[in-house]
Amino acid sequence: MAESLHPETHNTKPVNDTWYASWFDTPYYHILYKDRNYREAQIFMDNLTHYLNLPEKAKVLDLACGKGRHAIYLNQLGYDVIGADLSENSIAEANKNANETLHFVVHDKRIPFEEKFDAIFNLFTSFGYFEAEEDNLKTLIAIKESLSDYGFAVIDFMNVHTVLENLIPEETKEVDGIVFHIKRYLANSFIIKEIDFEDQGQKYHFEEKVKAYTLDDFKSMMDQAGIYLLDTFGDYKLKKFHKNTSERLIMIFK
Repeated sequence: MAESLHPETHNTKPVNDTWYASWFDTPYYHILYKDRNYREAQIFMDNLTHYLNLPEKAKVLDLACGKGRHAIYLNQLGYDVIGADLSENSIAEANKNANETLHFVVHDKRIPFEEKFDAIFNLFTSFGYFEAEEDNLKTLIAIKESLSDYGFAVIDFMNVHTVLENLIPEETKEVDGIVFHIKRYLANSFIIKEIDFEDQGQKYHFEEKVKAYTLDDFKSMMDQAGIYLLDTFGDYKLKKFHKNTSERLIMIFK
C-alpha cells in the first residue's frame, strides 16, 4: 500500500502524542512516499472534475491535503481551492504556494466548514484514521454539511478486498540512503503498517493504521449520515467498481 495511514510513533515524540502530530509531521514520511505517481493523480483529478462537470471557478475543498500538491493542481485547472490538513508542518509548506484563489488552513476534518463548497475531495485513502467509529462518521457528516446545495463529495479509498488479497507482509525499501523495514497485517479491523528505520544513529518506529472499510461499511455509515451515494468507481480512470478486482473504491456522494 502506497498510502499514508494512521500513525503512532515512539522515540521521536511523546507516546501520548496524537498520530497526526507525529508521522505526517516528520520529513521521513515525505521521504518514504516521494516516488508516488503524481501524474496518475493529476489524470484522476482531470477525470473527476470532468465527470462532476464543475462550473468555472467552482469552490473546491481538498480535505487532508498534505503539502498541497493536488490542491495546487486543482487551482491550476481554474478552481477556487482551499486545502485543509491537520499537519501544521504540511500546511506551512503548502502556504508557500497560496494565491488569491488558493488558500491553506489547519483543520480537523470532523468539523464542518462555515463556507460551502461545490466539490469536496478526500483523496488517496485519507479516511478511516480514527479509532472510534463515531469520529469517522463525524467526518462524513462534516463533509456533507460543508457542501453547497448542488455540491458533490468524493472519497477515494483503497479497495480493502484487493489490498488484503495482495498484502505484502514484509519488505525493505531504501530511499535517500535510509532503509525502511515495513511490515503489514490486519488486526482488530485495521490494516496496519509498521515502519522501522535508522537515521544518524537514531532508531525510529512508526505505525500507520487505517480502518478496513468495505463499500458495505461506507453505505451503512452514509445511511446514518443521511448521505446519498451517487456512483462508485474502481480506478483513477473511473472504470466500474468490482469488489474482487478493482484497485480503488471511489465514491461520489452528496
